[in-house]
Amino acid sequence: MNSLSKILIVFFISVNFSSCKKEEIVVPDRPNILFIMSDDHAYQAISAYGSQLIETPNIDRIAEEGLLFTNACVTNSICAPSRATILTGKHTHINGKIDNKMPFDTTQVTFPQLFQNAGYQTAMFGKLHFGNNPKGVDDFMILPGQGHYINPDFITPRGDTTITGYVTDIITDLTIGWLDKKRNKEKPFMMMYLHKAPHRPWWPSPKKFKAYSKKTFPEPESLFDDYKNRGTAAKTAEMNIYEHMMYNHDSKIRPETIAAMGAVNPQVEEYKNGFYGPYGRANAAQKEQYDVVLDSINEDFKNHWPSMNKKEKMQWKYQRYMQDYLGTISSVDDNVGRVLDYLDESGLAENTIVIYTSDQGFYLGEHGWFDKRFVYDESFKTPLLIRWPNKIKAGTTNDEMVQNLDFAQTFLDAAGITAPDDMQGESLMPLLKGDTDSWSREAVYYHYYEYPSVHMVKRHYAIVTKEYKLVHFYYDVDEWELYDRLKDPQEMNNVYNDPAYAEVVQKLHSELKELRIQYKDSPELDQKYIDLYHD
Repeated sequence: MNSLSKILIVFFISVNFSSCKKEEIVVPDRPNILFIMSDDHAYQAISAYGSQLIETPNIDRIAEEGLLFTNACVTNSICAPSRATILTGKHTHINGKIDNKMPFDTTQVTFPQLFQNAGYQTAMFGKLHFGNNPKGVDDFMILPGQGHYINPDFITPRGDTTITGYVTDIITDLTIGWLDKKRNKEKPFMMMYLHKAPHRPWWPSPKKFKAYSKKTFPEPESLFDDYKNRGTAAKTAEMNIYEHMMYNHDSKIRPETIAAMGAVNPQVEEYKNGFYGPYGRANAAQKEQYDVVLDSINEDFKNHWPSMNKKEKMQWKYQRYMQDYLGTISSVDDNVGRVLDYLDESGLAENTIVIYTSDQGFYLGEHGWFDKRFVYDESFKTPLLIRWPNKIKAGTTNDEMVQNLDFAQTFLDAAGITAPDDMQGESLMPLLKGDTDSWSREAVYYHYYEYPSVHMVKRHYAIVTKEYKLVHFYYDVDEWELYDRLKDPQEMNNVYNDPAYAEVVQKLHSELKELRIQYKDSPELDQKYIDLYHD
């Protein structure tokens, strides 16, 4: 080897080393993203939001060490469409996933793809709800469809599998396991940690089932709402706890108990295999633990239900609902704590943005309801808590109108990745930094499509500001509602025809028209999706 060759070799080694060294400095500066989302987690069931139902100390930690949004909301309060909006940064009428039935347009670019293309390692564990092969994800284990609470099945790049245990614990085990053993420590990561809980039918772990079945919870003021100052939509929805909550599927009453009692009132149509579908997944040891509580519940129902009046039956069903729903949330909170502890102990916390949210809100007896779908606050608003050490001032709150539409652009902005021009949200980065002056949005747009269908919530779209909510119900009705969010936070009085609000109505009609244009929605699209629904 001549001297010139030796010089060239030394030169190239030096250049390559310098390049590697530069990359090692730059890459860690990009924050990790840990996106935690539960399914149907009402903000009313988080103590950081002032909940009187449950303490959630671990979820609260994110707010205590970061930022809590009090006016976060969704574009369409139903599971799969919300998830599609989060992934694409587009309204459902643009990404095509308007309801749980319509297919997702797989040509849509999702933000995990953009992270992956930018050199991030990406992973997803838990409930996606649609699609078996998430785009832009290096590693995944996802529940098929809604998934199961007990001994859940998973779809993986390596084939399907079933894991023995409780779904919330398992998803957390997979998440921590990947962070600890599988991730490439030379790359930043974007992780989606997605819980099934607290989605219906609300099967707690055996431990939580036992503990929460003994608790009694305060009733919401509007539990016995008669909807007298509301329109047709509220009066005809099929999500009343007394009238529509199922005995087998929801309240955990065995079919044999009902059969032994004869017909029970009110009569409620049940899902086929609504009890034994979930319960039947348990092995003998698990059933033994569940049976102790189930026996007690069924005995109480058998002995007391026939003599109860309507009010008492509503109260009994409400308590059973809360016991199971909140029991599943308690497990979520415990497991969020496990992940936060891992981040702290591993040294990852300092450079990791942690987001906690839900795919939408949920009714916990308000207006006598369970489920979601409406633009009324309990389903429209969603929890949003974000921690980013040394970037977000700890213990702060923000009341700006933000949406799940904004998530993708926010994550991309934080990572220094350019967002596509067709995304429709706004980066929350100014708000994360405390710069509210740079935030100009005063109203958000909402549109719900899944009707006629389960729960029979009518199609509607709306404009929502901090002060007001203007809603148009359409398809088989043509009705408008206006709510004063400051004077009537429970949304009990439709003031659309109140002369005192005439100027507000006129102004909001104009702004709603502008929002529909801004977000590329229209009467023509309304009709298109009605026609597709019937095809």
